[in-house]
Amino acid sequence: MTVVIGFEGSANKIGVGIVRDGEVLSNPRRTYITPPGQGFLPSETAKHHRSVILTVVREALDEAELSPADIDCVAYTKGPGMGAPLVTVALVARTLAQLWGKPLLGVNHCIGHIEMGRLITQANNPTVLYVSGGNTQVVAFSERRYRIFGETIDIAVGNCLDRFARVIKISNDPSPGYNIEQMAKKGTEYVELPYTVKGMDVSFSGVLSYIEEAAHKMLSSGQCTAEDLCFSLQETLFSMLVEITERAMAHCGSQEVLIVGGVGCNLRLQEMMGIMCKERGAKLFATDERFCIDNGAMIAQAGWEMFRSGYVTELPDSWITQR
Repeated sequence: MTVVIGFEGSANKIGVGIVRDGEVLSNPRRTYITPPGQGFLPSETAKHHRSVILTVVREALDEAELSPADIDCVAYTKGPGMGAPLVTVALVARTLAQLWGKPLLGVNHCIGHIEMGRLITQANNPTVLYVSGGNTQVVAFSERRYRIFGETIDIAVGNCLDRFARVIKISNDPSPGYNIEQMAKKGTEYVELPYTVKGMDVSFSGVLSYIEEAAHKMLSSGQCTAEDLCFSLQETLFSMLVEITERAMAHCGSQEVLIVGGVGCNLRLQEMMGIMCKERGAKLFATDERFCIDNGAMIAQAGWEMFRSGYVTELPDSWITQR
């Protein structure tokens, strides 16, 4: 039996997870939360991660009832992500791998999300919509590679939602996206917003610029409520994502959709994607916030797959990349 400990810290979440042959033994994490109207800076985020990472490692080992001797491999997020937080996590993973005398594995963050989704949902060969604060991609497995069939040409969908939340001062606790989702449930008036799909790709910067400029005018004039704007933004962004996912399904001849990434736990996105899948006679797979949002277990699971296939990251190659 192969036991892998995984370290994730590419953005404002720091997580350590332990996986043994497809079973998640532990998966604690912490979130760096900033005041309303603010994002999270790389240096401040890294400082947060440094302050809690050893506590989270101890929690993971205790929860799994394992000692370092039981670990077979140490996996960490090599990228993509924010530079300073990635360096913090890589440094700890590198150090522990040497202290414990274990092989090291650098994992692609995006593949971590996909492999975790496949493990939890048991999806066979899905078209994957990967949506988070830093990434928006439609991915499918073809000829022994995960291939990107469509993606954002500017900002990620989660970044669009987060930046809109800053404009109207929505709380970052537990996350801006979650709070927008709750407010959107109370929205009744649909405000028409720019809708930009270019073939298999999407663009979110135009709709963000429009709503950033128009939000305060609309709210102060009583044209709509903050809840209406949350509702309208969600409906527009998610419609674009459903459209490009359906196009990728048609191209690949796929009958399964898997939604992964932090935005993937949005129930309205799952509902809209479910309607499209039902119309096509396809199946939708999604997970909840335990595994959608960045976590250590997803890095451990991708590391487990890689380790079993003979991969190891040598120390000189254990760098990080933001891209």
